Amino acid sequence: MEVPPIDKEISEELDLRIKKYLRGGAANLKGLEDKKLKGQLAHRENLFGKSAKAAAKYEKWLMPSEGGYLEADGPVEKTWRIKQEDIGRAVDILSARNQHDVILPEFGPYTMDFTSSGQYMAVAGRKGHLAIVDMKNLEVRKEFQVRETVRDVVFLHHQLFFAAAQKKYTYIYRPEGVEVHCLKEHGAVLRLQYLKNHFLLVSINKFGQLHYEDVSMGAMVNNFRTGLGRTDVMRVNPYNGVVALGHSGGTVTMWKPTSSAPLVKMLCHHGPVSALAFHPNGHLMATAGKDKKIKLWDLRKFEVLQTFPGHAKTLDFSQKGLLACGTNSFVQILSDLSGTPNYSRYMAHSMAKGYQINNLLFRPYEDVLGIGHSMGWSNILIPGSGEPNFDSWVANPFETSKQRGEKEVHHLLDKLPPETIMLDPSKIGTVRPARRREKPTKKEREAEMEATLEDVKGNITLKKKTKGRNKSSKRAKKKEEIVAKAKRPFLEDMQEEQLSRKKQKISEEVELPKSLQRFAHKKAST
Repeated sequence: MEVPPIDKEISEELDLRIKKYLRGGAANLKGLEDKKLKGQLAHRENLFGKSAKAAAKYEKWLMPSEGGYLEADGPVEKTWRIKQEDIGRAVDILSARNQHDVILPEFGPYTMDFTSSGQYMAVAGRKGHLAIVDMKNLEVRKEFQVRETVRDVVFLHHQLFFAAAQKKYTYIYRPEGVEVHCLKEHGAVLRLQYLKNHFLLVSINKFGQLHYEDVSMGAMVNNFRTGLGRTDVMRVNPYNGVVALGHSGGTVTMWKPTSSAPLVKMLCHHGPVSALAFHPNGHLMATAGKDKKIKLWDLRKFEVLQTFPGHAKTLDFSQKGLLACGTNSFVQILSDLSGTPNYSRYMAHSMAKGYQINNLLFRPYEDVLGIGHSMGWSNILIPGSGEPNFDSWVANPFETSKQRGEKEVHHLLDKLPPETIMLDPSKIGTVRPARRREKPTKKEREAEMEATLEDVKGNITLKKKTKGRNKSSKRAKKKEEIVAKAKRPFLEDMQEEQLSRKKQKISEEVELPKSLQRFAHKKAST
């Protein structure tokens, strides 16, 4: 029976996707002699094959969209020379709508934050202007003036609550402009971050104090004094929930709410740290310093992967791993199109002269970069920056109010306690290894041996035997054998310890070459 050409194409495409998820060929089990091990490995290989096939099917049917990038026509043309005007003319009408500028010079500079679905944007002007913008319909849902300095803004678990770091205190608002809470314990906050899986609002104030507030219960989880001075550089690692701070001494510290000391303290720059950002996979960190260097760090080994010349006031990674760097009125995008963390120049954009960039943030699930600057805010198109397929259980741009309520209940039920924040979250659920018992001292071992021997001597009972076999000498010999048998394990342990010490001593001695051995100091024979 001949297979239809459409089915043949589908099966070939699935085979290619399965190869991608298998990550290498199967193990060769022919040389194994152990039947039990061979069976276990064969079963595991079978499971790997099934999971790769299932993942390939899900990718084909549930993730139909594929992300694209800017491609140059030849070796002469460069993608970073392509301007926003050219991209705007080439894309569709809906995408072209995302390319806009809002000029509000009276209230700048501006900072911004997006919801996890990318549907709403909160903007805050330094001079008190707060607004919630619907990015799908390009409508301002609400804007109001708080009449005091606003340093930062961040959405909480959904678009119905957002926090603003104002002159003296941090306030939580609803989109209608209604003040819900005033967090006086945080003080004059410079930066805010939100941990959505733990329902924790994190702030750093101008005295260098780090605060963790549980917004689901309205309780302060913990607060620490960093001891490294004032800083306004703070980001959260999305992989493990660890908060990173950049300090004026060039160090980056990483914190969790259950420890008053930093988990990691690493020297990243020979000058103040001006910006930092985390890759979505959590294993890559970008830092920028006043020493005019931008560095990429591998957080699994805590070592530098790449160093770029230049200064950046703000950094941000997109969902697909593009890195945006902003300084003065210039934005540069770096990409790793090869799939390896080998970043190179991808795109560039210059703002109008006099615009000072304050904040860069990629919009989730869209190829859009938001820029907050001294004259307002702008959105530019960055092809290949957003995830093309969204998971409606994680972030649904089209969710209704009923779905939002159900999602909030599920998030509260799945809320993670602060103790789960750690550098390596894969340790959660594993069994802690048993501690090795400390070896007893020589005196303790001798005392234990004496106590055992006394106990054995006191409990010796010998059978009465026939005439001639019950002599006192034979009975004494039998008692000595019983005592020696009880004493043997202790003597063997002591001998083993002496041998291990001798071996260690021999290994520590430096072995000289044969030509120099005759000059070595020899111990005098007694």
